[in-house]
Amino acid sequence: MKRIATLILFSLFAASPALADPIEGLWRTAPDDHGDVGYIRVGTCGPSYCGVLERAENAQGKAIQPDTLGRKIVWNLTHSSATEYKGRIYAPDRDKEYMSKLELSGNRVSVNGCVLGGLICRNGGHWTRVQ
Repeated sequence: MKRIATLILFSLFAASPALADPIEGLWRTAPDDHGDVGYIRVGTCGPSYCGVLERAENAQGKAIQPDTLGRKIVWNLTHSSATEYKGRIYAPDRDKEYMSKLELSGNRVSVNGCVLGGLICRNGGHWTRVQ
């Protein structure tokens, strides 16, 4: 009887959906140099996380169609601590890639990127979770 109960309990846990990582979801970026914001969908990409530009808006909140729609904006994100992720980030407004650090705090993530081994860094502002 214990064996049957254990099998039933195991099958219930196996059938339930896995909990998503806190970084997964849809994030609204801080305005870029032009005042535009992007919506980045972050999910798993193999053993790490990546995020793709799903949609964008101009400073007036109207939808725009940049040529970077569908492009990976963050990739190779891995945990460096319980609330911190490191990887790569692309800044469309400057057409540059950076080493990135994202620090998660509830439904906000603080974004920073650096080049030249950390000699030149850029504050990417705070992203807010939409979903």
